[in-house]
Amino acid sequence: MAKQAVELTIIDREILNSYSNMINGLACYLGCGYEIVLHSLENYEHSVINIINGEHTGRSVGAPITDLALDMLDKIAVCEEDYITYFSTNKKGEPLKSTTIAIRGEQNRIIGLVCMNLYLNTPMIDIIDTLIPQGQLVRQQTSKENFVDNSNELIESTLESIKEKVYADSTIAVSNKNKVIVYTLDDYGIFNIKDAVIKVAELLDISKNTVYMHIRNKKESN
Repeated sequence: MAKQAVELTIIDREILNSYSNMINGLACYLGCGYEIVLHSLENYEHSVINIINGEHTGRSVGAPITDLALDMLDKIAVCEEDYITYFSTNKKGEPLKSTTIAIRGEQNRIIGLVCMNLYLNTPMIDIIDTLIPQGQLVRQQTSKENFVDNSNELIESTLESIKEKVYADSTIAVSNKNKVIVYTLDDYGIFNIKDAVIKVAELLDISKNTVYMHIRNKKESN
């Protein structure tokens, strides 16, 4: 593959911007042992447009693409997958486990790369710290995520979770509890699921017309 820069369209730039936001969240999740780099192939001399934990390789925004990244780009271009995983070292000779993932834009062109490098010399205590709730995460850990196999299970589990909170809230009048439950389900987008109204009506032991009425009244009040 010729090492030529890519002329980006407006849509290509928006795609890369979305990846920039994504790697910020991914880096927060994975912790300090991971360097995550977003490359734009518009300018090889200043290809790094976002980088997290760049101290592992001594790079910052505006750094050029590496020869290894170009080599990985060549390999991706001739294989069936848009990613490749390998082991490498930084300029200090320290070991890294790396992956390079192609980003495709308009007309299915490769317009950028996400490169992730796990610094294998990361102290174990730093890795453990990322697995223990701290600070804001402790305050948020009461959130429960429902992992289900099908849409019916999603409706049922979400409804049960909301019912538990609403029924335990003494500030909500008994006569309004079903209304609040339906309002909350609507906020979650549950009624975008096929037949969700019928399922919720059955589980709450009310008519589907009542569910529709609550949904309609909620929309009218907004």
